[in-house]
Amino acid sequence: MSEFLVVQGRDIATPALKRIAHLTGAAGIEQIHTDAFRLLGAARHSELAEHCAAAQADFGWVPAGRQLGDYGLFVTDMDSTLITIECIDEIADMIGVKPQVSEITEAAMRGEIDFAESLTRRVSLLAGLEESALDRVYAERLALNPGAEALMKRLQAAGLRTVLVSGGFTFFTDRLRTRLGFDHSFANVLETHGGRLTGRVEGPIIDAAAKRKALESLRDQYGIAPSATLAAGDGANDLEMFSAAGLSFAFRAKPVVRAQASYALDFAGLDGILPFVSAN
Repeated sequence: MSEFLVVQGRDIATPALKRIAHLTGAAGIEQIHTDAFRLLGAARHSELAEHCAAAQADFGWVPAGRQLGDYGLFVTDMDSTLITIECIDEIADMIGVKPQVSEITEAAMRGEIDFAESLTRRVSLLAGLEESALDRVYAERLALNPGAEALMKRLQAAGLRTVLVSGGFTFFTDRLRTRLGFDHSFANVLETHGGRLTGRVEGPIIDAAAKRKALESLRDQYGIAPSATLAAGDGANDLEMFSAAGLSFAFRAKPVVRAQASYALDFAGLDGILPFVSAN
């Protein structure tokens, strides 16, 4: 099957793009998106990744004939993928324990600590915080990653079911589900008592296995083929979900995650997923 080389990045310069085209022996450059280009007749080259990184560009090989309409389900992580922050770290900042929580978060993202254990340890540090602090994090600190809204609109217009699944908290996923029109959302429930966090999570923890189960159960519910599913994430907690998806996208991800994803987005926005799921 023939394939195309797609190169994209918000700051990619024309000279750099031409150098990549020359390196790969491309016969021409075709713009397919505001920040994305197809290199016609390009061939694989051992130095391609190095040249693209220097140009602050993402790249990937896309089979000819691939169409967005071939897919039926998109599942994405929330913290540091759909949004710019790790919500639990910002909540912790409200009570003065952000450094301790962030250290555990980073270790979990790298896969060095079991996620359920890391979440239990981090949430315990939040005990006593007023619930109103969650409102402040959402209003003052939470922002969508570039391209998130454009991606969601395009996926929904194409008829894909969209799912937000997070090891974070329902306080945030519920609001983002309404804001962006997700069909489903799954996350952990922070236990509260008397208007304050107790330092515990209610019910089963949404971990790597739960993320994969959400993708598989909704895929089967809607009668979607495994190959017609897409997943996006940035941490080790997303790897099981990636393994169940037809295509996976590592967004600003840790090395262990980038290595196991179908495509890595280090420079483009979230809408950079689109040029990789459509040959047109």
